[in-house]
Formats: sequence, structure tokens, C-alpha cells
Amino acid sequence: MKTNYEVRYAAHPEDAKSYDTARLRRDFLIERVFAADEVNMVYSMYDRMIVGGAMPVSESLKLEAIDPIKAPYFLTRRELGIFNVGGAGVVKVGDKCFDLDYKEALYVGSGERDVVFESKDAANPAKFYFNSTTAHRNYPDKKVTKADAIVAQMGSLEGSNDRNINKMLVSQVLPTCQLQMGMTELQTGSVWNTMPAHVHSRRMEAYFYFEVPEGDAVCHFMGQPDETRHIWMRGDEAVLSPEWSIHSAAATHNYTFIWGMGGENLDYGDQDFSAITDLK
Repeated sequence: MKTNYEVRYAAHPEDAKSYDTARLRRDFLIERVFAADEVNMVYSMYDRMIVGGAMPVSESLKLEAIDPIKAPYFLTRRELGIFNVGGAGVVKVGDKCFDLDYKEALYVGSGERDVVFESKDAANPAKFYFNSTTAHRNYPDKKVTKADAIVAQMGSLEGSNDRNINKMLVSQVLPTCQLQMGMTELQTGSVWNTMPAHVHSRRMEAYFYFEVPEGDAVCHFMGQPDETRHIWMRGDEAVLSPEWSIHSAAATHNYTFIWGMGGENLDYGDQDFSAITDLK
């Protein structure tokens, strides 16, 4: 197996205004989330969230304690949220095993124990997307499926944003320190997410887009409401969204995305909206 990681530093919005396309992509886009028999991670200075992916094919993959966290175990001072976006797999946490099928999630609390990822079928490997934030205490591990989620139907086909928001690893479903994660599924004919756009200066956010057909793409919008930018993305890619930035997207096909947040509070509804006609 191979573990790859990089550190991404936080940007001031005044500085980000001057970024060209290459700089925006370098600082915010995460293109290599999955590769066979690799664990790939980005350690972000936005609320110290780690965004990553593990794709076990021919061997089990251990979630290693990378150097920036300076800890004996990855989970020593961290909590972890995992979504399987591939074939059937298993996550081993210490002496416990959790089967995770497609679009199923797992919350893992902090503690001195290993995390190991496995696929049940090498021909159809699991793809484990994960977010991790710092944790001040341990909360119980828990598997969460869509049946356990709090589901909000939002938007309309007329507005091109008919979607189901599956709130899965959130405070209304299970206790966490600061991590909040969920999955939004856009219906056929809908391509816009998170409109009207919003910011929440109490929390950063990361988006992971998947179920994007080959040949299609997602246009992710970021920046301050009066100074917006865009990043073109393909499926199975993630993007960091600073606390001062909007996070929204439109695509050439409907898609699904996983959102993850960390920061000061656990209030999903803590959002400062911008009118669509006020965006610049």
C-alpha cells in the first residue's frame, strides 16, 4: 500500500481575489482522491480538516498517522466520517468490523486504535471517501445508512435543483465533536445545488462530487458573494471551501455530492444567504 498526503494552507479572501485558474485549482481542488491500493489525503488548515480517499484493491489499506498530526494513531485526537462510493467493503476499527455498501456511511470516534479498509471484490473495489476533524472526546462508532438519515427534499425541476439532502453524520442523528457530513442527490433534469448560495463563517466545508458520467463535468462556484470564481471538476474529485466562501455548483448532468463541515458549531441551519441576483 501507499499513503500520500499534502498540506494546504488557508487563504485570505483579499489574496484569493488575485488567483488565476492554476492557483485556484492548486489551492482548493483535490483531483487525486482515489487510486488503486492507495490512501490519499489533504491536510487542510481550514479547521484542520483532512479530506481523503482509500481504494483497496489487492490488499488492505491502513489509515496511517501522517506526520502533520504528530500522533501515534490517526484517531488519537481525531474523529472520522467515511462514505463508501464504490463496491462493497469493510472498515475495521480496532477489533470491530463494519460492512459498508454503496452510499453507506460510518462515524468513527477518537481513540488509540487502527482503521483498516478492505474491499470484498477486487474486480469491484470499494472506494472510501473520508473527512476528519479534531476531537476533544470520544463518541461511539456508528454505521449510518440512508434509511437512518434525516432527508430534506429541496428545490424543484422548474428551478433545475430538485434534490434530496440526506443528513447522515449530523448532530440530529448521532453525537460528534464538530464533524458534520451528508449526501445530496440531484434528480434527473436538475443540475444546480445550494442555490441561493450561502456562507457560514463558523464552519468550513468540503464537497466531493460523484455519479458524474464520463464526458460530463461539474462547475463548482466559490469565493465571496461579490467576488465569485469557478473551478471545473470531474467525478470523484473534491474541493475545499473556506469559511468566507460560497459553495455551489452546476453541471452538465445530474450528480451526487458529499458535503462535510467542521468548525465552531453543529447547527446545520446556520447559513448566511445571498440572493441569487446579488451574486457577482
